[in-house]
Amino acid sequence: MKKLDSLCLYCGSSSGTNPVYKTAAHDFGKTLAELNIRLVYGGGSVGLMGVAADACMAAGGDVVGVIPQLLMDKEVGHRGITQMHVVANMHERKALMTELSDGFIALPGGYGTLDELFEALTWLQLGYHQKPVGLLNVDGFFYHLVSFVDHSRD
Repeated sequence: MKKLDSLCLYCGSSSGTNPVYKTAAHDFGKTLAELNIRLVYGGGSVGLMGVAADACMAAGGDVVGVIPQLLMDKEVGHRGITQMHVVANMHERKALMTELSDGFIALPGGYGTLDELFEALTWLQLGYHQKPVGLLNVDGFFYHLVSFVDHSRD
C-alpha cells in the first residue's frame, strides 16, 4: 500500500459524553503530524473536529479544513489551521474532501459523520475512488454499526 500523504477525518462537531473520544481525537491529530500526514477535515473549531485539528497543528502538522459557508457564518470555522476552503454546501464539502485525501477514517460522531462515512464507502463500492476507508472504533463506539452492516450484507 502506498504511503498516505493526506487523510480525511470524519468525526463529531461535539465531543460527546465519553472523555476517551477527546483523547482519541487528540492522539489521532498528533500522530498524523508526527507521521507527516496532512489532516483533511470538516473545518470546525468545535467538538472532536476541533480537538484533532488543534492537536495536529500543535504538533507541527498540516491541517486543511473544508466547511460550508453556512457553518462558517455560524462561527464554527477554525481560524488557526493551515488552509481553509469555504464551499457552498455539504455536497461540495464532501466532494472536495474526497479530492484532497488519500484515505478516510471515522472517529465517533453523529449523523454528519455517518453521512460522510457512508458516502465514502458508497463511492468506493461504485468505483469513484480506490482509497481506503476505515473506522477508529474508540471504546466500542462502532460495534453496533459494524453489526448492522454485517446484517445488511447477509
